[in-house]
Amino acid sequence: MTGEPSFYHMREAALIYMDRSKGLEKFIEDCKKYNESGQSYAVYRFVISVNPMDITELNAILGNYILHEPVRAARIFQSVCDAAVKTLSLITGYQNEAQINVILKVTHLPDLPGYHLSLSEFPLDHRSQRLYMMEGTVTAMSTITKYTQGARFLCSDSKCPLSKDFRYIRIHTPGATESATVRQDFFCDLCSSLLKEDVKYRVLGDELIDRMKLGGRYRIIGIPVCGFNGFQVTVCIEANNIHQYIAPISSTICTALQKLHSKTLNSPWIFTGIFANIFAARLVPMGMYNTLKLCILLSLVQTCNEDKKMGNPLDLMVVTNDTLIVERLMRYSICLVPRGVSHTHFNDMFATVTKDEFGAGTAIIHAGSALMAKGGVCFIGDINIYKKEKLDVLLSVLESRNITIFIAGKKYGESSDQQIVIPVQCNFWSYADSSFKKYNTKEPSFIGQMDLSAVPSHLIDAFGTLLYLPSANPVISLVQHSLIRAIGPEASFYLAVPQFTTQDFEELIAFAKNLQVTFSNKAETLLHSYYLASRRVRTDLNGSKISTSALKYLSAMSEAHAKLSLRGVVTEEDALVAILLFEASLTLKHGSSVFRVCQNPLFPVELIDENSLHQRDATLREYLQQLRKFIFTYGPTSVTLANQND
Repeated sequence: MTGEPSFYHMREAALIYMDRSKGLEKFIEDCKKYNESGQSYAVYRFVISVNPMDITELNAILGNYILHEPVRAARIFQSVCDAAVKTLSLITGYQNEAQINVILKVTHLPDLPGYHLSLSEFPLDHRSQRLYMMEGTVTAMSTITKYTQGARFLCSDSKCPLSKDFRYIRIHTPGATESATVRQDFFCDLCSSLLKEDVKYRVLGDELIDRMKLGGRYRIIGIPVCGFNGFQVTVCIEANNIHQYIAPISSTICTALQKLHSKTLNSPWIFTGIFANIFAARLVPMGMYNTLKLCILLSLVQTCNEDKKMGNPLDLMVVTNDTLIVERLMRYSICLVPRGVSHTHFNDMFATVTKDEFGAGTAIIHAGSALMAKGGVCFIGDINIYKKEKLDVLLSVLESRNITIFIAGKKYGESSDQQIVIPVQCNFWSYADSSFKKYNTKEPSFIGQMDLSAVPSHLIDAFGTLLYLPSANPVISLVQHSLIRAIGPEASFYLAVPQFTTQDFEELIAFAKNLQVTFSNKAETLLHSYYLASRRVRTDLNGSKISTSALKYLSAMSEAHAKLSLRGVVTEEDALVAILLFEASLTLKHGSSVFRVCQNPLFPVELIDENSLHQRDATLREYLQQLRKFIFTYGPTSVTLANQND
């Protein structure tokens, strides 16, 4: 008799919680939908969101059931729902409590060690059917497989009273397999006849899996399930609730960075120029490959957090004979963002399909390096180690930002074939050894100002940024730098600038990439006018050499420079950086045009002191004036940029 008052009080607490959290209001609305549908249901499914902490304050025992005996807690809410339906006559034709299927959707668990699922602990006590929490990245997904949420059974003896009602209802419980929910060996309690399923009342579901994407990181609340697969024990978790993992956003940068930024506010280029100059100073000599380092920084700030949609990507292709330093620099840089992945050629870059040996035998899709780099950067290394078929797939992805996976139905036990389109949300970095044997000897060696035969011709335009980095003695310069670092590891590389750490750069990138920026009218006009003028001067009998995606790339680069400069508005000066990088790339591909730029327009002088920084500013302003004259001459007739003052 002592259990009855406790159960009554827990039912009362459950009802009070549903009323306070508006769960009761939602339950009544769901009942109305069932009632107004005009259909006959064997199982009525209700999802009730519960906050364990709030319930614990109302009734500690019920709160403990939610956390440690969720199946028992669901029965208490089931009893409350049954009483509400009968008392308020909410559903016509409703017969008994067995028809109600209550899903308690737990909002969160206490952030304590005991609630975190660990497969490394011994013993593996994961048979208690209690809730645990785990975080992780989705590395593989099976195709959607429906399971039975509820089924109706009837006595096979037509004379038995239980051959017509809704007494025998089977409802999926956490951890149960499909064969445990729907079987052929159930017998009638009244006459012992075999029960048979009324298949027209079977309810199927697959609701949670649709919320997860390959490469995404999630926090999952669920009940662990242990099973045997041959001689192996397989531990799975049946999800109760899934939340996308949202990484904390850096809200500040170090004091030294703030001071440097405030000191350089009078110039639109000095702040980013300094950082490109000193970036990765522990790996390469200061001032070496500044244009490459600036492009790397711009690409990094054009990544995004996992909970946000990827904006305009900035891909990077470098042609060089200095592959040692370029590779070291890129490998170091991808570590500055949470989702930087270095691809190895013996793995798949995008996705592979195999048979799910541990599940229902259906197809399972494994995420490749690019999908695992969601929201970040995929460094694919030397482009020439890949075969043509792999490069063709890469080209398709660079153009569409999607990968299409084909699943043969007959091979994986499905009734029909499937095509699944998966978004690819990352930037791609690659390089090509300029000393590599010509990829296609039938093509001319020199297209623009350099030999591009080291890069597969169909990929030249697919990468938005193309850089050429010649180096006569790459190994010697690296050895000299290493010796200097060994002699004075704490020496300042820049007398006027503090020596920033890797963590400082991580914080800067994390802060900058989350800035919300808008385009000024002048910046938009400059970009559009340059795009039109450049298409006009770079058009021949074969059509324009400027792709239609060029404007999108220019906008992305301008936006990235504004973010790296810690500005909320994209200015003409940001647009100039993008245009100079793009024009330099065009010159390498197709030769120079009437808008002439040098091989390294963004760093025309060596940055060694304050005077050199101002000299660089003066050169960039001259470029801005030349750009305005170029647009005035070859751009739209309505543009009057050449008459504007700085």
